[in-house]
Amino acid sequence: MRDLYQRLSVSPQASDEELQQAVARCPNSALRQDAEAVFAVEKRRKDYDQAHATLNDIGQLRARLGLTHGAHWQGDVANDFSRLPDQTASRHDELVDRVSHAVGLHNRWRGLRGAGLLIATFIIGAGVGIAVGIALSQTLGT
Repeated sequence: MRDLYQRLSVSPQASDEELQQAVARCPNSALRQDAEAVFAVEKRRKDYDQAHATLNDIGQLRARLGLTHGAHWQGDVANDFSRLPDQTASRHDELVDRVSHAVGLHNRWRGLRGAGLLIATFIIGAGVGIAVGIALSQTLGT
């Protein structure tokens, strides 16, 4: 499917009047006939706009996944909805990064918890030992 908006150099939000002017200026007769057939009837334009939005989304998804057409797809025959790869991280990559960060924080907390328990046990043991020592020294001293 060709991107009629792109080929006519108008936005998908263009008014009917703007579309008619763009179609009238179009030098390619086959493209002009296709555009007239699609944009002349409101239901056809709605159907085309829905397919256009879907193909744009697929093109963006393919670009984010790094999928490109092979050599036999070169030229502008079938590349209307192909996008150049962008450097935007996919939602999956963002989720993996967030989970990895959370796991790292959890692992550090677990490591500190073990050291904290060891230190707390030592302090409690030392405190009990000092208390017992004081009690014994008072008992033996009297």
